[in-house]
Amino acid sequence: MGSLFRSETMCLAQLFLQSGTAYECLSALGEKGLVQFRDLNQNVSSFQRKFVGEVKRCEELERILAYLVQEINRADIPLPEGETSPPAPPLKQVLEMQEQLQKLEAELREVTKNKERLRKNLLELTEYTHVLRVSKAFVRRDMQFEPTYEEFPSLENDSLLDYSCMQRLGAKLGFVSGLINQGKAEAFGKTLWRACRGHSIVTHAELEGPLEDPETGEVIKWYVFLISFWGEQIGHKVKKICDCYHCHVYPYPNTAEERREIQEGLNTRIQDLYTVLHKTEDYLRQVLCKAAESVYSRVIQVKKMKAIYHMLNMCSFDVTNKCLIAEVWCPEADLHELRLALEEGSRQSGASIPSFMNTIPTKETPPTLIRTNKFTEGFQNIVDAYGVGSYREVNPALFTIITFPFLFAVMFGDLGHGFVMFLFALLLVLNEDHPRLSQSQEIVRMFFNGRYILLLMGLFSVYTGLIYNDCFSKSLNLFGSGWNVSAMYSSGHSPAEQRKMMLWNDSVIRHNRVLQLDPSVPGVFRGPYPLGIDPIWNLATNRLTFLNSFKMKMSVILGIIHMTFGVILGIFNHLHFRKKFNIYLVSIPELLFMLCIFGYLVFMIFYKWLVYSAETSRVAPSILIEFINMFLFPASDTGGLYPGQEHVQRLLLVITALSVPVLFLGKPLFLLWLHRGRSCFGVSRSGYTLVRKDSEEEVSLLGSQDIEEGNNQMEDGCREVTCEEFNFGEILMTQVIHSIEYCLGCISNTASYLRLWALSLAHAQLSDVLWAMLMRVGLRVDTTYGVLLLLPVIALFAVLTIFILLIMEGLSAFLHAIRLHWVEFQNKFYVGAGTKFVPFSLRLLSSKFSDDMA
Repeated sequence: MGSLFRSETMCLAQLFLQSGTAYECLSALGEKGLVQFRDLNQNVSSFQRKFVGEVKRCEELERILAYLVQEINRADIPLPEGETSPPAPPLKQVLEMQEQLQKLEAELREVTKNKERLRKNLLELTEYTHVLRVSKAFVRRDMQFEPTYEEFPSLENDSLLDYSCMQRLGAKLGFVSGLINQGKAEAFGKTLWRACRGHSIVTHAELEGPLEDPETGEVIKWYVFLISFWGEQIGHKVKKICDCYHCHVYPYPNTAEERREIQEGLNTRIQDLYTVLHKTEDYLRQVLCKAAESVYSRVIQVKKMKAIYHMLNMCSFDVTNKCLIAEVWCPEADLHELRLALEEGSRQSGASIPSFMNTIPTKETPPTLIRTNKFTEGFQNIVDAYGVGSYREVNPALFTIITFPFLFAVMFGDLGHGFVMFLFALLLVLNEDHPRLSQSQEIVRMFFNGRYILLLMGLFSVYTGLIYNDCFSKSLNLFGSGWNVSAMYSSGHSPAEQRKMMLWNDSVIRHNRVLQLDPSVPGVFRGPYPLGIDPIWNLATNRLTFLNSFKMKMSVILGIIHMTFGVILGIFNHLHFRKKFNIYLVSIPELLFMLCIFGYLVFMIFYKWLVYSAETSRVAPSILIEFINMFLFPASDTGGLYPGQEHVQRLLLVITALSVPVLFLGKPLFLLWLHRGRSCFGVSRSGYTLVRKDSEEEVSLLGSQDIEEGNNQMEDGCREVTCEEFNFGEILMTQVIHSIEYCLGCISNTASYLRLWALSLAHAQLSDVLWAMLMRVGLRVDTTYGVLLLLPVIALFAVLTIFILLIMEGLSAFLHAIRLHWVEFQNKFYVGAGTKFVPFSLRLLSSKFSDDMA
């Protein structure tokens, strides 16, 4: 897994790849995921690079595969995903695969086009049969003469028109039949009436069931209509109106015999179309089933091939255009694997000249690589969300594994709630190989990715719940209380003790609603509870006062320890980067400022806990008053916690006051002294001079490095003296801002840790309110109806506990724990200004098949 304390040591390597073996070498490198490529063609457009044609070919193959996957999904054929990721295809097989896919695409498109054409014809014929069936009831036709409408009056009885006139009109009578959308039928009829001025008759009826539209494929309700008109001009108007309303117009038979012949012909054609359509669908499904067997491997292979060509576009050619040169970042521990990958790629391509690599020196800052596993990945993501660590600086994730769930548990401490969270996380951990969990919705996937964080959070919450002795707002009496109530009765003591102490008797018990236990009475307090808070405090009226005092002091102690640990981790950074002056001029003054004020506060808390007992607790001074008096220097003697307290506090204040100017001015003046001493006196210690300049700080440290480190470094050759500009004002302002932020932050950050107390109090009170409003009411109901009422009460209590106390309160405590680590802890030593190491890995492409192609 590598070291979690610091990032991996990186080096810049130069790869020399023969043109014929470059593809195979990058394929071998991508399968192992060892290196991160640098773009050597940043000034070249992506359309002008060497392998842009191959990238376009891969995009064309991706388009074809996307079409295949779409057709396979449309046919409801399952897409098999292989367990192993296939390697990138050899160059010899690329053209063959492209030809096969193009041929398959053309065949599928032709078959699909024929299928859609057959299906459209079938729908049109089906519509025609419905039109003939429904319109048969509209008009009664005579077998020998021209048709006569039922709505028309009898011609013989009409005195205004003679028979010959109507016969001439009947000769020009025409019909239009078809289907129209149900929503357009009313408007269609009105339009015909107005346009034809009453010289047309529209008859329509609704079909029994919906039909599919041959054009759009939408299933809608239809109306069958029959329009009768006379005159050619009116006939043209009717046909144009039908076209405007997108009516499906079909020819109407003139005689019953013609209707019967058309009906028989339609039935025969529909039967033939059903047969041909079924055979076409069967053939299409066979083709798609055969394509589905290899589509997964083809998709992964094309993606890998495209990724390889993208990396090849980042390489540059030598002057002979026969060798590709690539620059990569690689961990030093993986250099041997890198050489083996190049040898494997050369062997696969059959090249006579193998590819090779060289490490080259560089002035650039390498990317940050911290190897993680499934357990540490979640904690590392929390740190990286703040900022990717600078190269080789201390990684906070190692300590976050313990401190993050512990601080969460301090705010969430409840034995019952923590155990429920632990069981939920344990269920995710035991089923982590289940594919549905890793491919579920985003919210479920978020819980799944943080399953180990939830596991430790629940486990630590169980521990702090035992310390608080809190389980669903109730205390557990596991070892027996250390307080004895019977010892407070006066009958158990001598008359002399009864006169000195406030004891109980029958009159006191009858006339007082609240009774106070006095630990100074012999036998009342028999010793502390073995683990956590004594359960008798759950019955006390001053329970909240006692727990507030305890949790507030605990929060201050934990916060100061946490911040001090962060400052100490900064010392390890200074030692690693060989900046020992930062230890004396920055870290030690910061520690003195922190410990002389807030460390002394922690000392007073522990001193009062250890020195004062139940007998002397009434005369114990207030820590808050003593801490305030430390800065006010009161004229009157306050007694204090211990003898000589005033002298100790004044000494601590003097040390604090001296550490502030050292923190503000020590580092800038030291760098200025080094810079002026070298430039004015021409100091050349050990004959070494500067080769490169990373910062003004390193320029000033030029002379001091050799004094501190001796002659162990850079003994080969000498460094050339370079007179770089030294900006003292910028260094001074940077240090002053940092010092002000630290000094003020010590106060504000210490107060910020009081959120541990506040969140713990809020969680305990919400849990107590939920118990009092539900469970207590359900348990106090009469036994006759108690069982019937208790089941829904328990169900409601469980639901509210999960959604309010576990999810909402858990999310609140989670966010506050993140803030304490990001702001109060990590800013003491963690810069987080690095860039993440992103290796060229082909293994990551296999998981994207379902998202991109399905």
